[in-house]
Amino acid sequence: MGSIRIRISLFFFGLITLGIKNSSAQTIPIETSNTAMVLQVGTHKELHMVYFGKRLHNSDEYDLVGGQYHQGTDYSGMADAAYTPSGSQNLFEPAISVSHADGNNSLDLKFVSYQTKKINEDVALTSLLLKDPIYPFRVTLFYKTYFKENVVEQWSEIQQGEKGNVILHKFASANLYIKGKSFWLTQFHGDWAKEMQPETSELTHGIKTLDSKLGTRADLFQPPVFMVSLDKPSSEDEGDILYGSLEWSGNYRIDLELDNLNNLRLIAGINNYASNYVLEPNKVLTTPKFLYTFSTQGKGLASRQLQTWARDYQLKDGNAGRYTLLNNWETTYFDFNEDKLKSLLSDTKKLGVDLFLLDDGWFGNMYPRDGDRSGLGDWQANVKKLPNGIIAIEKAAEKTGVKFGIWIEPEMVNPKSELYERHPDWVVKQPGRPEHYMRNQLVLDLSNPQVQNFVFNIVDSLLIQNPGLAYIKWDCNSVIFNAYSANEKYQSNFYVDYVQGLYNVLKRIKSKYPNFPMMLCSGGGGRVDYGALQYFTEYWPSDNTDPLERIYIQFAYSYFYPAIASANHVTNWGKQPLKYRIDVAMMGKLGFDIPVEKLNKADLTFCQNAIKAYNGFKDIVWHGNQYRLANPWDNDVAAVMYLNEAKTKGVLFNYLVNNRYDAASHLPIKLKGLDAGKQYKVKEINLYPGTKSTIEDSRDYSGNFLMTVGFNPQVNAGRSSVVLSIMAVK
Repeated sequence: MGSIRIRISLFFFGLITLGIKNSSAQTIPIETSNTAMVLQVGTHKELHMVYFGKRLHNSDEYDLVGGQYHQGTDYSGMADAAYTPSGSQNLFEPAISVSHADGNNSLDLKFVSYQTKKINEDVALTSLLLKDPIYPFRVTLFYKTYFKENVVEQWSEIQQGEKGNVILHKFASANLYIKGKSFWLTQFHGDWAKEMQPETSELTHGIKTLDSKLGTRADLFQPPVFMVSLDKPSSEDEGDILYGSLEWSGNYRIDLELDNLNNLRLIAGINNYASNYVLEPNKVLTTPKFLYTFSTQGKGLASRQLQTWARDYQLKDGNAGRYTLLNNWETTYFDFNEDKLKSLLSDTKKLGVDLFLLDDGWFGNMYPRDGDRSGLGDWQANVKKLPNGIIAIEKAAEKTGVKFGIWIEPEMVNPKSELYERHPDWVVKQPGRPEHYMRNQLVLDLSNPQVQNFVFNIVDSLLIQNPGLAYIKWDCNSVIFNAYSANEKYQSNFYVDYVQGLYNVLKRIKSKYPNFPMMLCSGGGGRVDYGALQYFTEYWPSDNTDPLERIYIQFAYSYFYPAIASANHVTNWGKQPLKYRIDVAMMGKLGFDIPVEKLNKADLTFCQNAIKAYNGFKDIVWHGNQYRLANPWDNDVAAVMYLNEAKTKGVLFNYLVNNRYDAASHLPIKLKGLDAGKQYKVKEINLYPGTKSTIEDSRDYSGNFLMTVGFNPQVNAGRSSVVLSIMAVK
């Protein structure tokens, strides 16, 4: 899922058809419960996309759609192509561009056949075969629909049967054509500690490109997620809006082209930057999946559709539980030993969380990992820090009554390491050019099967030698500089083959250890995408754990990802009180990275009580429906609510995000998703010891009242974070 696959074709190219149904002027609807994409075969077997939007009640009427729109001039005929080739009749940005084995650069794709296979009651897969009438070159388009969730995954398979290699200059996963009056793009940008900063703008004529060329840690400056509102900017509960993302952990490219008819052409796939892909005869290139959902009721519904899909189908163990934890990083950094770690195990138990996570610094002997300049790649326990090995910490954790997890960064290497000295050919670097480092490290060449085996064995050996190990934090702190592989037959395939190699390793791990919890980290949110998340139970949103900043970061991630996937840690970043920090971290998978031994009695008691409170409602946060009630960019108070499926239990988080004079929740906040006919009790929870709530909780409110009038959480400078329990009265 979400990866490129190369496989040898076992059939003769010219004799195979994928489809069951053959016809001319066919209309092919791709439907979910509320949305539809409609493809239509033209007179000359060209495949057009004639409709994208709300599903019609009568599917026969899709035949009538094309006649309702202005068709433009005779040279606009390829604008609405379902998968646009270059070099023949197309005048717009192509989805695919090739050089044939004979040097010809033209491609024409004609519809041959299609078939739809029902996988289960919710999921169906439609495939359409397109072929060039001159060259033995074919493309199969795939549309996987998740009916209840209103989610579609789209990808392509490209195959050639020519007498030599074909060069793919562009090889997109998906090509959409959307009609509307205007289009408003919301994209996200950032950097280290500044992830997921939104920008919204109206698309104008020409091409807007969202992309990454970083190789690894590909989302550092810009993630592959975006929104497009039709006709006007969508609100949380109103408007037609498309959410899109590419399931790919490497270089990506998303083109948004407003054409001469004022319609939107959207092309998404792997970035063709430095990647003229060499496709050998009778091999198949399978592109990563482009993921999208469409809502006619604004951003909130689109998010809930995507979050439900992720928990049910994509996120590793998305409907299971998660471990709360204590991390040692901000307590010890690289400076620890066995005795110190054992004391932290006792702190883990005292705090009341499930697991102790040992972070960076536990490995390397010839070049000890006492800082970030050495040891990376030498995955043996440091005998000075851990004379009895990792197993001693694992056994101590078991004796203490907590679980044990560990940090690794297996894709990377320090030049000052035994691994670098033994296998310089395993390192991504240009021959003869100076090495360039990020965090004093280089990237291992995962296009090389030997390196793939090495990386898999790091994880496999840890789990074999330490059978009680319960959790891994997988980090990735560097981008790719000086891209070159000593292993590659075709250097222009490297960026693609690297990610494929990474996925090969992760597939092997998941196959052998299917339910093993792993955190996806990349110097913060540098690799948060659904291609990777099928192998991980959670992601690390940002190294910025200032709770005020985290409200904005977590809020933005919540547009696309479920709360159960967000690893939120309480640290000493920021100036907010401990209660505020914990309340923010509760909006996801709670963890701590604080020196427990330095907590005063009241703070320790509050932490312990907060964990107990969290354990009481965490299932609602992890598996319930999310409603964003007040966003932090437009309000003094940010508010997010989670509600169980039965609409009987909910938890509402409220945070002061403006420190100016008299900033407060002056108006009631309108709740969402409740049963209007039910009665609910609203009660403040997670109070700091010695404080009393100002919320009156002796009376009940109807769901209708709470959604129409609202409820004031009474947030102000003296009550900067308030958590409310919403309970239906029996």
